[in-house]
Amino acid sequence: MFTDALKSDAARVSAHLERVIAAMDDLPVTRAMRYAVTGGKGLRGFLVMESARLHGVAEENGLWPAGAIEAVHAYSLVHDDLPCMDDDDLRRGQPTVHVKWTEATAVLAGDALLTLGFEMVSDPRCHDAPAVRADLALSLARAAGARGMVLGQALDIAAESADAPLDLQEITRLQAGKTGALIQWSAEAGARLAEADPAPLRHYAQALGLAFQIADDILDVEGDAQKAGKRLQKDAAAGKATFVSLLGLEPARKRAQALVTEACDALSPYGPRAETLREAARFVISRDN
Repeated sequence: MFTDALKSDAARVSAHLERVIAAMDDLPVTRAMRYAVTGGKGLRGFLVMESARLHGVAEENGLWPAGAIEAVHAYSLVHDDLPCMDDDDLRRGQPTVHVKWTEATAVLAGDALLTLGFEMVSDPRCHDAPAVRADLALSLARAAGARGMVLGQALDIAAESADAPLDLQEITRLQAGKTGALIQWSAEAGARLAEADPAPLRHYAQALGLAFQIADDILDVEGDAQKAGKRLQKDAAAGKATFVSLLGLEPARKRAQALVTEACDALSPYGPRAETLREAARFVISRDN
């Protein structure tokens, strides 16, 4: 069952990250790092682990890129919550890092988590072939940087002061970077570890990432802040365009469902072995946080 697999992988990846961070000096910045990677769903790490299993990659190898993507994702949240960005005081139901410590500690913890991600995929324990590790690092850099997540964040910031709200094509491009790029890397990682063709998983993840964001936009409108663990309806208050504001609530829901079907269809080359990934796609539009 998918939810059991998600919890199991999240626990394994979290424990692996804990061991890596525990080897560092016990300082406020490392305590903040540990705090930042605690309490999430672990979906990105799960996608790495499941795609690795799909390709016969050993768990001890999959844990390294799975931990890496969770570290990079946590960095993005720590920085996104800062006063100069979204200025949030709640994340995963807990005070954000800059609230619990200081802004400077939050900046440094985010920096350290980002670089930790590259350290982990570059570690020989991730894979014994230098070319595979280099491919993981290069593709992660593209997914996390100004071609991917950072591009999406920059477009999001620019949209706040734009003369007109974004249209559907523009917001799709924005979210393909901000949310989709790391999800895509996660799903492709198992194929990259196995030196296999990542194209089916890329197509799966592109649809999955967009469905995930539409589900987030729906939750922002009708979700429960306590379950979500963060403030809701921020986009509406800021006058930002979202999939819900552009499409309407029910059409957005139908679009997300169609994307899930598209994601599941992309997994056809793997047959029934990919059923857990199909369940993951269905999960992203039924979650409450």
